[in-house]
Amino acid sequence: MGALTLTPNLATWGIAALATLGVILRPFAWPEAIWAVLGAALLVLLGLIPWQAALEGVAKGTDVYLFLVGMMLLSEIARKEGLFDWLAAHAVRAAKGSATRLFALVYVVGTVVTIFLSNDACAVVLTPAVFAATRAAGVKQPLPYLFVCAFIANAASFVLPISNPANLVVFAEHMPPLSQWLATFTLPSVLAIGATYAVLRLTQNARLKAETVAADIAIPVLGRGGTIAGIGIVATGAALIGASAAGIELGLPTFLAGLATALVVLAINRGGLVEVARDVSWGVLPLVAGLFVLVEALEKTGLLTRLADWLGHAAQGDPAATAWAGGALVAFGSNLVNNLPAGLLAGAAVQAAHVPDTVAGAILIGVDLGPNLSVTGSLATILWLTAIRREGEDVSAWAFLKLGALVMPPALVLALAALLLV
Repeated sequence: MGALTLTPNLATWGIAALATLGVILRPFAWPEAIWAVLGAALLVLLGLIPWQAALEGVAKGTDVYLFLVGMMLLSEIARKEGLFDWLAAHAVRAAKGSATRLFALVYVVGTVVTIFLSNDACAVVLTPAVFAATRAAGVKQPLPYLFVCAFIANAASFVLPISNPANLVVFAEHMPPLSQWLATFTLPSVLAIGATYAVLRLTQNARLKAETVAADIAIPVLGRGGTIAGIGIVATGAALIGASAAGIELGLPTFLAGLATALVVLAINRGGLVEVARDVSWGVLPLVAGLFVLVEALEKTGLLTRLADWLGHAAQGDPAATAWAGGALVAFGSNLVNNLPAGLLAGAAVQAAHVPDTVAGAILIGVDLGPNLSVTGSLATILWLTAIRREGEDVSAWAFLKLGALVMPPALVLALAALLLV
C-alpha cells in the first residue's frame, strides 16, 4: 500500500521538476509559459490533480494577474509616450560622463522603485528606462546596468510590505503593523541592499571601467501622454501604499490605475489601443497560472503538512537555528518553483505551525532574497528577462546563476544575521 500511495506523489514531483527545468532551460527556445502550462496540463490529464483543484490553483493567482496587467499597461504606455527616454536623458546628464556614477544612480532609483512600487514594477517599469538610458549614453555593454534592475528588485523587496506581493502572501491576515515591520526588517534590508550593491559593483567593475558614457545629450520633449503616464505611475505607488495600510489586496488598485492611465492617454492620442495590447507581454499570465497549478499539486502530496510539522517541532527546540535553516531552505527552494507559489506554501506552513516571529521573518527574507540566485527565482526576474529580450539582450540561465551565486549568499547571510540580532 505504501508503494501504491507513494507512486502518484513521485509522479507529481517528477512532472513539477521537469516543468520547472523547462522554464529554466527553455528547450527549443520555447517561452517559459509553455513549459509551466504543459506541466500543469499533464498533471490534470494523468489524474494527479483533479481539474477542480487545478482551477482553484489558477484562481489563487487572481490578485497577481491583476497586479501584473496593471503594471504592464503602465510600462507600455510610458514606453510608447517617451517617458523612459525623457527620464533616461536626465539620468545620463546627472552621471556627468561617469559609468560608475550612472551605475550608482540606476541602483538608487531601482531601490526607490522597488520599495514604493514593488519588485515586479522595478522589473517591468525600470528595465526599459535603464535600457533607454544606456542607449542614450552610447553605452556599448548595457548588461551591468540591466543586472541592477534584476537584483535590486529582490534585494529591496522586504523594506515595506508592498515592496513584494509575496510579502502579503507569506503573512496573509497575520501581517504585522507597519511600525513593527520597520523595526524588524529595516536593518536586514539595509544590509541586503548594501551587500548586493557591493558584490554587483565588484563583479561588473571591469566592464564599467572599459565603458564610455556620453555627458552632454539632448533632453527630448515630454508630451502630454508621457506626463500623464508619469502621473499614473506615481499615483499607482500612492494607491499601493494606501491599499497596504488598509489591508486591501494590491492587484485591483494596480489594475485600475494602469487601465485608467492607459485609457486617458489613448483618448488624448485618439487611438493606439491595438498597438498597446499587442506589445504587452501577456505570456507572463499563463506562466504564473501554470506555476500556481504545479504548487497546488505539490500541496496535494502532503508537502504542506510535512513543512508545518517540521517547522513546529524545530521552532520549539531551537528558534534561532530554525530561523537560519528555514530562511536558507526557502531561499534556495524558491529557485525551484518560483518564490510566489513557494511563498504560498511557506506562508501556509508558518501560519499552521504558529512559529515565533523570528522564524516567520527569516522565511520571508528567504522568499524575497533567495530568488537572486537564478532566473526562475522570482516573477520579477522572469519579467526582467522578458523586458531585456524585447530590447535585443539576453542572459542564459547559467550566466545568471554564476553571478547570482556570488550576489545572493552574502546578502542572505547578513540579512538573516541582522534579523536574529534585532
